[in-house]
Amino acid sequence: MELLKTEQYDSLTNHVKQVKINNLFARSVIEKKVSGKIFVDNTQNPKTFYVIHPYGMSLLFGDSQNPDFNNKFLEYSLNFNKTRDKHEWMQAYPNDWDKVLSVLYSNYMIKSSENKNKTETGIIELNTRINFKFNRDKYIANKSTILPKDCKIVRTDRIIYEKMTGSVIPANFWDTANDFIKNGVGFSLICNNKLATTAYSAFIHDNMLELGIETIPEFRGKGFARLTCCALIDYCIKNDYEPVWACRLENTGSYKLAGKLGFELFKEIPYYRLSK
Repeated sequence: MELLKTEQYDSLTNHVKQVKINNLFARSVIEKKVSGKIFVDNTQNPKTFYVIHPYGMSLLFGDSQNPDFNNKFLEYSLNFNKTRDKHEWMQAYPNDWDKVLSVLYSNYMIKSSENKNKTETGIIELNTRINFKFNRDKYIANKSTILPKDCKIVRTDRIIYEKMTGSVIPANFWDTANDFIKNGVGFSLICNNKLATTAYSAFIHDNMLELGIETIPEFRGKGFARLTCCALIDYCIKNDYEPVWACRLENTGSYKLAGKLGFELFKEIPYYRLSK
């Protein structure tokens, strides 16, 4: 595995366009919209690629019949040398990769339900990632727009960007507030003069906008995420963007919210959590 230099990222553009699963996070790295890392088998003529978004999502794609790369990738996946300090959530394309990984990881892979020690090193945890498809008619029929008293939805500005806390926040998907304000979009729900929820573009490519959503803990369970996402989806419809949603199968909150917003299950993909 060799680390690709940033100035070489353009060489992956045509390769990633062949990936037929949700790959907007990988495109954001390849197109230099966010800082990340790319490993390849050979920097001069790469055929196997591993793209890592700073949030921890990653995409393995290209030639799966590459023994030298695969053996090195196994070492990387298990993190025995402690080269990284956090988990990575990987999906692979095409399907041939899943057959290769099942053999490569055979002595180390367990299902998510079997992993009681979530910090264990030297294992690969197998999950499922869901790609959804937006159904505009379903969304319009079930749209929720009635705001509670003393609540309002506003455009996410620099102050809100910097104030929003949690794990799935704009600051984890954009390099800077300036970049988000210039190239992204978000809406935030304010209740009793307190920031409650922010729905925002995690990635924008071509006519596709992938939604990110975070609610401050004290405001969860009130339907605020749905209301705020509706504002962003309305923006997508008005501006001819296709809303995109993806989540881990075990994230029941995100899965249920997707259904309420008109998203329908489109594809289930093996999702590998690599040890930290």
